[in-house]
Amino acid sequence: MSWQPSNDPVLGDPMSCDALDLVIVPRTRDLGDGFEVRRALPHGKRQMVGPFIFFDHFGPVQFVSGKGMDVRPHPHIGLATVTYLFDGSIMHRDSEGNVQEIAPGAMNLMTAGRGIAHSERTPDAQRTSGQKMLGLQSWIALPAGSEEIDPSFQHYGAGDLPMISERDFTARVIAGSSFGITSPVSMVSPWFYTEVTAVAGASVPLDPDHEERAIYVVDGEVEIANERYEGPRLLIFRPGDRITVKALKATRMMFLGGDALEGPRHIWWNFVSSSKERIEQAKQDWKTGRFAAVPQEHEFIPLPE
Repeated sequence: MSWQPSNDPVLGDPMSCDALDLVIVPRTRDLGDGFEVRRALPHGKRQMVGPFIFFDHFGPVQFVSGKGMDVRPHPHIGLATVTYLFDGSIMHRDSEGNVQEIAPGAMNLMTAGRGIAHSERTPDAQRTSGQKMLGLQSWIALPAGSEEIDPSFQHYGAGDLPMISERDFTARVIAGSSFGITSPVSMVSPWFYTEVTAVAGASVPLDPDHEERAIYVVDGEVEIANERYEGPRLLIFRPGDRITVKALKATRMMFLGGDALEGPRHIWWNFVSSSKERIEQAKQDWKTGRFAAVPQEHEFIPLPE
């Protein structure tokens, strides 16, 4: 996915819950062929939650036979991308030579560091048959001292990620620690990301130990401190409070956050950095072809003018 400056996502419902800092309603965009993206971060009132600086919710969309997603090769610096699917498949290719089909429930963390290019396309088999797609892509801003690390890619299948199953909810720990269990994914700063699915009436605790926390309600409806919030919504909490989330109907949500970075970041197109000069360098590097090519790809997204 790519970021372009535009109107902010809109502020959500008025709040009487003291624990909530901000409620964001993601803004919907149609990228063509009925492929919709809802963007929750960045927002004018809140650039990041922990190191999460970008949060996109795409789909649900049904691609007919012969159609699919085609995000041509494009560059990143200073961040890590997390692609997480509920439905459908994406073929990931990057300039480090990684080729990986991304399936629902898998963790896919591409760390750009000093620079990487990648493409995201519908795999051939699913393009032939058609497929439904629903998922999320997030960007994790890298901390000072790690913005220029070597690029890398980690993949963990759904069965490789720890899960907790309670009577009325389940949680898959995608990254970091939640509910007393820890994901095997390695990270360069403390953050967490957990998928929670809950039946109507379930009560789910949100760990108070993380410095910055949010819940993204993908679908369903929740109640927090007697206030109701229907998905899609990004609910950002103040630090320290113990939070219990009650599902009012069958609900899917993401718990996310982590330690705040040491300062804000500049974001332009697909580049994130603490330095404006570094972003200018990345712009010229892409424009003049100094990023490594993505194998098996013969096109690219030009630098926006």
